[in-house]
Amino acid sequence: MNEPIPASEPELLNMDLVRVDPTWALRIPANLALRRKVLPFAFIDGMVYVACLDSEDTQTLQAVERYVDRPILAEAAEAESLERALQRIFGGPLANSQTTGAPIRGARLDPKLQSEPDPATLVALCDELLHAAAIREASDLHIDPGPEDISVRLRVDGVLEEYRRLPKIVQGSLTSRIKVLSGLDIAERRSPQDGRFGLPIGNNVEIDVRVASLPTKHGEKLTLRLLSSKVGELTLESLGMSGEDRQRFEAAIERPYGLILLTGPTGSGKSTTLYAALRRLITLRSLNVLTIEDPVEYEINRVAQVEVDAGDKVSFHKAMRSILRHDPDVLMIGEIRDGETADVAIKAALTGHLVLSTLHTNSAPSAVTRLIDMGLEPYLVGATLRLSVAQRLVRRICPNCLNESTVSTAQARALGRPDIAGQTVFTPTGCKFCASVGFVGRLGLFEMLPVDEDLSRAITEGASENEIIDQIHQQGIPRLVDDALAKLLDGKTTVDETLAAVTVW
Repeated sequence: MNEPIPASEPELLNMDLVRVDPTWALRIPANLALRRKVLPFAFIDGMVYVACLDSEDTQTLQAVERYVDRPILAEAAEAESLERALQRIFGGPLANSQTTGAPIRGARLDPKLQSEPDPATLVALCDELLHAAAIREASDLHIDPGPEDISVRLRVDGVLEEYRRLPKIVQGSLTSRIKVLSGLDIAERRSPQDGRFGLPIGNNVEIDVRVASLPTKHGEKLTLRLLSSKVGELTLESLGMSGEDRQRFEAAIERPYGLILLTGPTGSGKSTTLYAALRRLITLRSLNVLTIEDPVEYEINRVAQVEVDAGDKVSFHKAMRSILRHDPDVLMIGEIRDGETADVAIKAALTGHLVLSTLHTNSAPSAVTRLIDMGLEPYLVGATLRLSVAQRLVRRICPNCLNESTVSTAQARALGRPDIAGQTVFTPTGCKFCASVGFVGRLGLFEMLPVDEDLSRAITEGASENEIIDQIHQQGIPRLVDDALAKLLDGKTTVDETLAAVTVW
């Protein structure tokens, strides 16, 4: 007689793979989460997903349900990964907070804040907003006053998400609290101000927060930029370069001198790529590396980083004029923003230094014409430029909620590739791993323009941007749209993300 096959144990949820939604995680008190080992982490199809050690612990789950005010779905989680998630979210200042956190998205304003908050409630509210941004891995926290209420939004993977709406009555107190934290003048309400402070997030980790205030019709708008502390993740391998592109990039940065430029709009990941390049260089050999930045976004060991001072004690131009006296091997200039900076960068590259910087141009070939428009002679650009890189960012599709789709004829035409109509691509639906958003992190798109002897000669002879583009086509160098299409068809992003990121030229 055959033995019955035992039922397999349900797979435990690995919370290290889950992006927690702070809208729900912060609905419950920290002491309940830490003591009972329970964490609401996503809202899908009218249900709040709750990670716990015991999905049959009805007493704990009922307590959670009272706080979230929605039906819940218990998910048994791995004990160690759940503990890490709890410590990441509640192990810092929120551990002592007695507030329950954010109201449900789309709900009415939090009734507890319909009167002027007392100091303890205000501090707890400010802590919650900051930690919500940290939990959601947001790059920015926007506090926007309107005529009737205050909108709090988080920029996550380049997209603004509404997190919370606060009553107008808390505006003055909340603004003053953040100004005090960041060293701003609370009495000055008619002029823009800039400040900074450190945000502890547990395990002796602190995020650098840059604060900017701006007077508007309905009060001061505050924008808080959270500068990531994840320096260890800044590697060339993590950026999303294809194998061929990474070989081109590594070959350029490993040369002893020359100019390497990253181009693209604000927020396209240029600085991140430069930091990854610096980390790669200092692991290869002993170098004297200096940077000039505004601001310093990541601190890197063994790199002397100069931060531009808004008070003009350390201005961009002052630092540029003195930096070559410090015997650098490698220079990283945050941005070539004018002719004077471009001139120093070119001179440094001519005199045996490797110079890395960024430019605000739309494509790799346009970097050449931009430098010449700044007043540089074409022969200097041709002699020093080693690599121009155009970069964009697209959101990386969540691998756990893929749905097959096809490229429409209109989409294929918009991408400049009618031949890909009907090919299989993917769209996300949103799941418990991605906070029901459908995307997890971002992915770089790249266009590499290596300046070889032929192209250097063409630039020296005054080739136009169109002539440079023609030469690139003749050499078969992939364009930005080619890299985007390869990643689209490989299931790494979506058609909409690709169309929003690239322009066919």
